[in-house]
Amino acid sequence: MSLLRMEKVDAFIGAVKVLRNISLNVEEGEAVCLVGRNGAGKTSIIRTIMGFLKPAAGRIMFTGIDITGWPPHKIAKLGIGLSPDYRGVFTDLTVTENIQLPRWVMGQKVLKEREELSFDNEIFDIYPDLKSLGGREGLALSGGEGKMLAVARALALRPRLLLLDEPLEGLAPVIVERFVESIKRIQQKGVSILVAESNLSHATRLSEMICVMERGEIVFKGSATDLSEKKDLEKLVRGY
Repeated sequence: MSLLRMEKVDAFIGAVKVLRNISLNVEEGEAVCLVGRNGAGKTSIIRTIMGFLKPAAGRIMFTGIDITGWPPHKIAKLGIGLSPDYRGVFTDLTVTENIQLPRWVMGQKVLKEREELSFDNEIFDIYPDLKSLGGREGLALSGGEGKMLAVARALALRPRLLLLDEPLEGLAPVIVERFVESIKRIQQKGVSILVAESNLSHATRLSEMICVMERGEIVFKGSATDLSEKKDLEKLVRGY
């Protein structure tokens, strides 16, 4: 059974249809990358899974449970974490407080079930820079540090599925290298990952399973190797 399954999902923003007949699986421990140009529908898939967009048709299953139309807080409690493209860091809270905040909101029952208190050291193993920045407020973080914090906060509840929306956008090449390695370490800890990425070169480094999107549809599903043989799709994603 797939960890996450989308079945023929349509979604609208206002009168605009942003997702068309989306069917997608993410297996336990798998990393899948949605790749496409800006406006192709990648973020709309992430937002629909997380409950910010309500499907007009189709359904979304997570761990065998139909979560179609659920509010975001219930979806998060079930075990899906989100690092949004805008980071969403609370600028007047410290790094430590940003990481702890989801736990305060979720309550003790969820914390005990997930044994997340033992996960702090694992988070700092993935992002060691954050440990030394624990007392710094979000406003004082660099772009790369803010991205790290957004992912660390999503990991704080030890989700089974992590949604990453454009995690590498705007980062310097040296920071990109570190982020790619950190995402691989997260997957090695048993967390499934769904990434939205505009840069095809980044996408093929983040995941071997690629879904190419165009105008709200998935037009290709397969390995990065198979995609490299489809020159027309490569040109489409790269914008030429």
